[in-house]
Amino acid sequence: MRSALEVIPGVGPSIAGDLHRLGIRRVSDLARRNPERLYEAFVRLEGRPVDRCVLYVFRCACYFARTRRPDPKKLLWWNWKDTRPRR
Repeated sequence: MRSALEVIPGVGPSIAGDLHRLGIRRVSDLARRNPERLYEAFVRLEGRPVDRCVLYVFRCACYFARTRRPDPKKLLWWNWKDTRPRR
């Protein structure tokens, strides 16, 4: 059975499962969430480092959830990469 979250661009069964573990059940659940905090919570839940690509998908998913007419370029998760080098 397909998750309701899989309508979000870039979200397949694996990421939908990760979001489910974070208590996200519907697209609307993401509208007021902070993707960085979701990522931090996911890292804690996993108990190990998690690829930052997951953060980029979370950023894209939150944008999708809160934007009525999203920019097609912003629906590609790789366009949500960090713009500055991390320290």
